[in-house]
Amino acid sequence: MDMTAEIKPQNKGSKQLFQNPVLEKLSRTHISVPLTIFFVYSSGLLYWSITNTALSLGTTVAMFFVGLLAFTWVEYMVHRYIFHISTHTEARAKFQYTAHGVHHEFPKDKSRLAMPPVLSITISTLLLLLLRLVLGDLVFSFLPGFLTGYAAYLSVHYMVHAFQPPKNFFKVLWVNHGIHHYKNGEGVYGVSSPLWDYVYGTMSK
Repeated sequence: MDMTAEIKPQNKGSKQLFQNPVLEKLSRTHISVPLTIFFVYSSGLLYWSITNTALSLGTTVAMFFVGLLAFTWVEYMVHRYIFHISTHTEARAKFQYTAHGVHHEFPKDKSRLAMPPVLSITISTLLLLLLRLVLGDLVFSFLPGFLTGYAAYLSVHYMVHAFQPPKNFFKVLWVNHGIHHYKNGEGVYGVSSPLWDYVYGTMSK
């Protein structure tokens, strides 16, 4: 069972997750902080790719876009299978609520619309070290694309929850995520792109 399906969204307020004030503080962030981190991190990796590897400019650009596409798939998979993990045990229920359920309960809490900075830096560095073993120098162009994809996801996710939908083709992102939060919490998992919902058949009818 997916606990988020039973959560009634509250349009105002927030929720304390941790008794420890330091942990509680670390669980929140302003959207500009992770966006700045990913911009600096990605720029540094691209600069290294261009100046310190034998990769051609064409390969660097191509791998950047491969990383961007790869992120949209990871975003979908994490949202569907980790954030909406079945909660048949108390430990799973607690994990899901802390990781994602609190967002479903308070979707307009702007302080919890992005991964906290400590986690952002830690995960980015771990990805760099692990992917370096698999991709070699290609990681210096692949990972910036991946992190840019995450930054785009953060931006879309923040705007969807903080602002009214625009009167252009981007409106579909607002509509899709609104369906996920208020009508069908077990579908429409893509936030920055509906691509994988169509591929895996989870787009709402």
